[in-house]
Amino acid sequence: MRTPEIVIQNHIPPNEADIIESGLNRYNDDIVGYADRQALAVLARAPFSGEVFGGAYGRSSLGLLFLDLFHLPESLRGRGVGSQILTAFEEEGRRRGCRHAVLYTISFQAPGFYQKHGWQVFGEIPCDPPGTSRVFLRKAL
Repeated sequence: MRTPEIVIQNHIPPNEADIIESGLNRYNDDIVGYADRQALAVLARAPFSGEVFGGAYGRSSLGLLFLDLFHLPESLRGRGVGSQILTAFEEEGRRRGCRHAVLYTISFQAPGFYQKHGWQVFGEIPCDPPGTSRVFLRKAL
């Protein structure tokens, strides 16, 4: 194989992202001897139209549950919907055999929400704007 050209780009087409993801997945599967990664989404939908208002998504892999993104519109906050989604997400992780869960949020987003649900801060990294940080949380399932 010739020396590759190194390219920086702002967008990665799905087929190129798949090359990276599938390569890493194959490597991990070879080391551990199995593949258990699965995507997970817990959505808030309109009952009749099926319109998605928000929710959470992430994945499970090698005994860990990753919560990647979680969003609800303002109109659904403070009504217990977020708690129901988070609880369902965690329960599905347990059902899949996950022993721990991990996520990060931003200090102006919802670290208190997660802490209220038993998540513990294990790290914080300053980011912009000044005075803001990425907050990393974990929870034993």
